[in-house]
Amino acid sequence: MSRLRIIFSLACLAVFSVVFAEDGGAAPLRFKADGTFRIVQFADVHWSWGFGDDRKSGRLMRAVLDVEKPDLVVYTGDNITGATLLPSRALRQVTEPCAERNIPWAAVFGNHDDEGPASREKQMRIMGKLPGCLAKAGPEGVDGVSNYVLTIGASVNPEVPAALLYCFDSLGYMQYQGEKKYNYIQPSQLQWYRSESARFRESNAGAPLPALAFFHIPLPEYNQAWDSGKAVGVKQEGVADSPVNSGLFKVMVEMGDIMGVFVGHDHVNDYIGEVEGVYLGYGRGTGYSTYGRDGFPRGARVIELFEGQRRFRTWIRLETGAQELQIP
Repeated sequence: MSRLRIIFSLACLAVFSVVFAEDGGAAPLRFKADGTFRIVQFADVHWSWGFGDDRKSGRLMRAVLDVEKPDLVVYTGDNITGATLLPSRALRQVTEPCAERNIPWAAVFGNHDDEGPASREKQMRIMGKLPGCLAKAGPEGVDGVSNYVLTIGASVNPEVPAALLYCFDSLGYMQYQGEKKYNYIQPSQLQWYRSESARFRESNAGAPLPALAFFHIPLPEYNQAWDSGKAVGVKQEGVADSPVNSGLFKVMVEMGDIMGVFVGHDHVNDYIGEVEGVYLGYGRGTGYSTYGRDGFPRGARVIELFEGQRRFRTWIRLETGAQELQIP
């Protein structure tokens, strides 16, 4: 019996090693054999001490993952409550639902993550050691600490990029005309994105690869997406953007690869609308340790990409199991 237990344990370890590398990283992302790739976005979890409302957040995340069985999870900022005195524990706990299911995950920072004892740099080092983490600090000389691009490999050959996921650090706060305001994505980040987009275009015979972008603070163009009257979903608070338009949206349109942008920050908005051929969408507020609104259940956004196609579909999944389809 003991010998069988040893063999079983070794087999489980071998399976786990295929998915998660020893340094906490995950195996390369790739489209499934059916040509799909599914992403779950958890927005504004605000994990704190691991009790009370955090347990409700954990239950929600586990329920969503069990229903959707995604290929990747993206945490789009305000992942933890920065004021927590135990950021390493909070980061481990907030990503445990993924680790338990061998699901790789990525993360960007919000304006609240580093309001406590742990800087963005320190948190990125902590995350890099956690199972399944694909998040990266990003290149030196580029503002922020979560600027990186993930490649999704082709179903037949994962070494050939078939789609891209751009992750940006939308930073935190700044002084603007004597007042504390939300910051904006900086020129160095725009240049980094231009360079990466051009590099992948060149390797793809001059054609842009289908791409999505994830960050925390919405762009000013989110107002246009709603004002068009064609957005799907709800808007229950104003777009809390920066007073400075970074120009990122204009560059995205120019480069022609990003099909959709997904943010968090405004917890009770979940709409998605199209501006100049680019979809601008909110996640669904996930965390219970922060503000919400009665009658607006917490949940997650799900995005499904299709190999070889410049399109995606997306919906909202609630803890109850209910689905709210937004783009078929």
